Amino acid sequence: RVRVVAKMIYQEKAHQFGILNFFRGFPVSLMGIVPYGGVSFLTHEYLTALARSRFANIAVIPASTRQESGRRRKVHELKAWAELTAGGISGVVAQTASYPFELVRRRMQIVGAHSPATRSSAIQIVRDVWSTAGLRGFFVGLTIGYVKVVPMFAISFYTYEKLKAVFDLE
Repeated sequence: RVRVVAKMIYQEKAHQFGILNFFRGFPVSLMGIVPYGGVSFLTHEYLTALARSRFANIAVIPASTRQESGRRRKVHELKAWAELTAGGISGVVAQTASYPFELVRRRMQIVGAHSPATRSSAIQIVRDVWSTAGLRGFFVGLTIGYVKVVPMFAISFYTYEKLKAVFDLE
């Protein structure tokens, strides 16, 4: 069954070289990685720095409970709720910044599924979305993505920070 579907995709007339049919939207995905990764770390670092400075009295683990003997790490660890909140918010910001790329990539793939002989470029899809729905059209379906992204980023950044603390890294 998989072999049959792969053969059908390979034989579509969208590209001169059949193997390229498997990579519809790949360049757009690559362009979306930069804002997704960059914005997430930028936002997380900003929010954790904010928590350590402005909200230190409620967000930072008190010095009396920290074990800092022999540690090189100068950064004060945040409480779990503060770290999880910073991670979740950074996920929301990163998803919002990169979602238009995701939407264009998905539409490029869908066009190929509905009409294998046609090939739609990213620019054509951007024009279509802009003309039919305006700026809001690039964010259709974004809110359901938050359901996945918020816990994923919260747990990922929490784990990232805890491992940095365990291995005494800055």
